[in-house]
Amino acid sequence: MNIQEYFGRISYNKPHKDADLQTLKAIFQHHIQAIPFENLSMHCGETIELDLESIYNKIVRKKRGGWCLETNYLLFWALQELGYDVCILGANSYDPAERAYTAEMNHILLKVVIQGNSYIVDAGFGGAYQMWQPLRLISGKDQPQVPGIFRFVEDNGTWYFEKVKRKHYIPEQSETPYFTDTPGLGNIRKIHRFTLEPRHINDFQELNTYLQVSPDNILRKKSLCSLQTTEGLIGLVGWTLTEMKYNYTEDMDLVHITTLTDEELEKTLKDKFNIVLENKLVPVNVRGLPPNLVDKF
Repeated sequence: MNIQEYFGRISYNKPHKDADLQTLKAIFQHHIQAIPFENLSMHCGETIELDLESIYNKIVRKKRGGWCLETNYLLFWALQELGYDVCILGANSYDPAERAYTAEMNHILLKVVIQGNSYIVDAGFGGAYQMWQPLRLISGKDQPQVPGIFRFVEDNGTWYFEKVKRKHYIPEQSETPYFTDTPGLGNIRKIHRFTLEPRHINDFQELNTYLQVSPDNILRKKSLCSLQTTEGLIGLVGWTLTEMKYNYTEDMDLVHITTLTDEELEKTLKDKFNIVLENKLVPVNVRGLPPNLVDKF
C-alpha cells in the first residue's frame, strides 16, 4: 500500500507537507468525488472483507467504491499516513421509516484533532446527506456547506448529527414544477448519533458480516451507488438513476430521475461512476421503500 497510489486514485496532486485543516479539506473533497459510496459487491456475489489490504486493493487498484466501513477505513489509513491525529468512532443511523435511531451501532466515522480542535470526517454516508468538508465538533452551531446546513447537537455525552433540508424541484414529475421537502422550522433530517468513544475496526467485523447476510437490512434490499460531483451528486438505486444539482435556485435543488434498462446499467456505472464490475450485477430495489437517493440516503 502506498500513499502516492492512493493520491493517484483520488486525483490529488497538491502539497501535503503539513497535517493541517486546509490539506484535510482538500484530500477529503477529492476522496468523496472519486470514490463512490456503493454496496454492489453483495449484489454481484462477492464477499466484502473488512481488512485494510482487501479494501485498498478494491478501491485503489480496482477503482471501485465501498460502503462506510470500507471508504472511511481507507481514509483513516491515509490520514494516519499523513500524520493526522485521527480515531475511529461508531454511530447509530436514524431510520425515518421507524422514526428512531438503530439500536445497534451500524456506521463508522472519523474524528480528527488539529491544533486542539476536533473535526468529524465522514466519507461514507452517501447520497444527499454526505458532508463535503470536515465539520467542527461544536454543539448547536449551524455549519453551512454546498449540500446544505449541517449541525451537531450534544446531549449528555451523545452527539446528534442532522441536516436542514432544502426544496427539491423534479421537472419530470409534472408539466408544472413539482416540489418536495418544503423547508420550515421543523424540517430537519436526523442522520445519526454517536459518542466520542474510540473504536477499532474489529468492533465492526460482526456488523460487516451481518449487513451482507441479513435479508432485513436495507443494504440487501437495495443495490446502491452514489458519488459526489462538483455541483451535487449522482446516485443509482436498483434501476433508478438520480442526478441532483445543489442550489439550482435559492434554497432549491434540481433533481432528475431516470429509470434505466438492464442494458443501460453497465454503461451508466462506467460512464457516471467509473466503475467496471468483475461479476454480473443483479440490481435490487424492493418496492415500498424510497426509490432514489433524495430522501433515504
